[in-house]
Amino acid sequence: MSKLRTLLSTTLVFLLLMSTAALAQNRTYINPSHSSNPDVLPFSGAVLTDDTLYLSGMLGLVNGQVPATAEEEARVLMDSIKATLEAADMTMNDLVYVQIFSADVSDYNAFNSVYRGYFSEEFPARAFVGVGTLLFNARFEIQSIAVKR
Repeated sequence: MSKLRTLLSTTLVFLLLMSTAALAQNRTYINPSHSSNPDVLPFSGAVLTDDTLYLSGMLGLVNGQVPATAEEEARVLMDSIKATLEAADMTMNDLVYVQIFSADVSDYNAFNSVYRGYFSEEFPARAFVGVGTLLFNARFEIQSIAVKR
């Protein structure tokens, strides 16, 4: 009985290691960053594992500048997310979770007026979180998850 338990335990550990290794082999990097270049930001724009795309936090900057209005910034940001999804052969309707960080929650309605226009089906689950100052004094930062249908 002890040998059977050892064999089963060893088999289970082996199968877990193999499935973890298989997941690691199924990664695609969208807008990748390379640790060998110290001048590059230390993250990739998105990572695709099997059918799930994890999008890094994105800002809606134009030539490194914050647009004049919250609506314009939201539009630039949503266009960036859409382009990243398209690079992974996905659409906005593949988003399943969106987390919006907002430097000023009074921009909630302005953001939503733009956000609504990017979906033709049901909206993804989401959070709109008020935070302090964002990088480059951006109004919004979004990170999200998409699953290919």
